[in-house]
Amino acid sequence: MVGGGQLARMTHQAAIALGQSLRVLAVSPDDPAAQVTPDVVIGAHTDLEALRRAAAGASALTFDHEHVPTELLDTLVAEGVTVAPPPEALVHAQDKLVMRRKLADLGAPIPRFTAVSGVDDVDAFAAAVGGPVVIKTVRGGYDGRGVVLARDRAHAREAVAGYLADGVPVLLEERVSMRRELAALVARSPFGQGAAWPIVETVQRDGICVTVVAPAPGLSEDLAAEAEQLGLRLAGELGVVGVLAVELFETTDGTLLVNELAMRPHNSGHWTMDGAVTSQFEQHVRAVLDYPLGDTRPIAPVTVMANVLGAPAAPAMSVDERLHHLFGRIPEAKVHLYGKAERPGRKVGHVNIVGVAPGDVDRVRERAERAAHWLSHAEWTDGWDGHSAND
Repeated sequence: MVGGGQLARMTHQAAIALGQSLRVLAVSPDDPAAQVTPDVVIGAHTDLEALRRAAAGASALTFDHEHVPTELLDTLVAEGVTVAPPPEALVHAQDKLVMRRKLADLGAPIPRFTAVSGVDDVDAFAAAVGGPVVIKTVRGGYDGRGVVLARDRAHAREAVAGYLADGVPVLLEERVSMRRELAALVARSPFGQGAAWPIVETVQRDGICVTVVAPAPGLSEDLAAEAEQLGLRLAGELGVVGVLAVELFETTDGTLLVNELAMRPHNSGHWTMDGAVTSQFEQHVRAVLDYPLGDTRPIAPVTVMANVLGAPAAPAMSVDERLHHLFGRIPEAKVHLYGKAERPGRKVGHVNIVGVAPGDVDRVRERAERAAHWLSHAEWTDGWDGHSAND
C-alpha cells in the first residue's frame, strides 16, 4: 500500500485477519502504518524506484492516498504490476477537472463547473450560474484545503488570481444550495462484483469531517437507493477496483449532486469497523485480491463515528489516562487511535458507538461526539467530573 497513514494502518489490521501481509511505502518509520507492520519501504510516492521496491513480489499495489503521479503507475503496469485501482480509474480521484468532465460525459448529477484560464473567467461563470461560486484547485486538495468559498465576485477574482500567479490550476463550481452532505461507499472487484454500504450523513466543520451518522437519518428509501446505484454505476463505469467513496450533496430541493470521489478506504466509512458485517478495510483487501466481496449490512440500526481532532493545545493528561476515564464513563465506545502526534485540528483517531434502537440517533451521536472531544481535549462537554459524580 502506497502511503503510511491511518488508512494503511487500519487496512493492515484487516489484512492480518485474512492471513495476508501488508507492505507499506511510508515517508518515515514514524508513520501510523509503519509503526505496526514489519514490512516497510521508506521512500516517496513520487520516486519510481521506491514504488518498484514496494511493489516487488506483491500480489497487488494499492493506495491510502491518490497522489502518486499517473505516469509512474503506467510504468509499473507496463512492468507487470497489478495496480488497484488502475491508473486510468485513479486519475478521476486525482484531477478534479478530469473527474468533472468524465462525470458530465456519463450523465452523472454534478454542480455546474468550468475550467479557468484567466481571472476574467470568474465574471463569465458567475453571470452564467447567477449565484456564488467555489474555487477548487484541480489537484491535491483535501480536508478543506484547496477550496475557497467566495464571498463575492471580487473575492473569487482575488482567489483565482492568487492561485494562477502561483502556477496552480483551478476550476470554478457553482455553490450548491444544500440540505446536507452524504456519502455513498461501495466496493468493486476486478471480476466486476459490486457491493454497497448504507448511505451515510457526513458532518463537516472547517472543511474537515467531524461526524458520520450511518445510515443517514431521515433519508428516503428512494433517494438512498438512487445514491447506492449511482455509486455502483460510477465504480463500474470508471473501472474502479477496491473501495470507492462518492461524496454527495443533498440539495434543498431533494436531489443529489456528486461532490468528490475517493478511490480508497475513506473517513465516511470508518463506522463500518464496528457497525457493519464487513468493514471497508477488509472489503478493500478482498476487492484488491479479487476475493468475493463481503456482506455490507449494518449490524445495528445506527452507528455514529466521531473523529478525534487535535485540540488547540495538547492536554497535560496522557492519552492512556484519557482512555481510562473514557471507558469508565462510556464503556461502549470503540476507540481507534492512529499513533499520530497531537496537533491542532489533526485527525489522530476516531470513536465508533453502535446504537441498539432506530430512535437512538441523537443519543448515540451525542455520546460519540462527547467521547471524541474528551479524547482530544481531556474535558467533558457537559462539565462532568468523574471524581465527584456518577454517570
